[in-house]
Amino acid sequence: MVSLVAHNLSLIRAGKLLLDDISLSARGAGSIAIIGPNGAGKSTLLKTFAGLLYPSAGAVALGDQALQHVPADERARTIGYMPQHFAPHWDIRVRDLLRISVERVGTAAAAVRVDEVLTTHAIGDFANRWWSTLSGGESARILLAMVTAIDPPILLADEPAAALDPLYRLDMIERIAKRGRTGICIAVMHDIDLAFRFFDRIVMMKNGQVVADGSAAELFETSHLEETFGVRFLRSKIDNVRFAGIGWPTGSPSAKQVAVVGARSTVGIVKAAPL
Repeated sequence: MVSLVAHNLSLIRAGKLLLDDISLSARGAGSIAIIGPNGAGKSTLLKTFAGLLYPSAGAVALGDQALQHVPADERARTIGYMPQHFAPHWDIRVRDLLRISVERVGTAAAAVRVDEVLTTHAIGDFANRWWSTLSGGESARILLAMVTAIDPPILLADEPAAALDPLYRLDMIERIAKRGRTGICIAVMHDIDLAFRFFDRIVMMKNGQVVADGSAAELFETSHLEETFGVRFLRSKIDNVRFAGIGWPTGSPSAKQVAVVGARSTVGIVKAAPL
């Protein structure tokens, strides 16, 4: 059973504490969304899980080994990392980029696998496009295909849908979260609605610490969102799909007053969290 575990993880850079004694585990299968305000440490934690940053204290374990002791080729086969920003060192066609992604871990029949990836991700029309001609949203879709081309059991995605329009954003997040059915998927998310809609588990961070960790269903009904982001949220459920819309800053008009206005203009059951 694959597992990725942080033990009492702390990270200091340039005298600033970025991660503060974090312990977090992901085992077997499941989709995890990490949410929190800017500067909370979300991307830093993901990079540490990927082995791109080394902790100042504590450790990350991949299975029963410390991550830094796992051979590079094994790590590449096991962990797929999707950064916020990516660009190849030289301009290259999409098909060739996918082929390199497959071949770097020694996968046989690379050409066949590339065709499968193009079909699975519905990006066949981009196969002969040069990277420099892709929009931000198009490159994000190619990046997901590239990272998952070898089907790693662990996927780490940092704000994967930030540059996408609504249609492809939904498709991207659903594709990523579904990987939690057979493996581990951990994604940094700013789309709070989509985090609660598609992911099994929510981890909330603030000031370099994990302040809440639980199932999406459990945390949806608590005041942790308000405490973490400093704003109040309007919650609704439509056909058992959870929605959490940004309401108003804490200290603004009462929950009752604004919730009534929201209820008149929103389809569904609207409620404010306890304060």
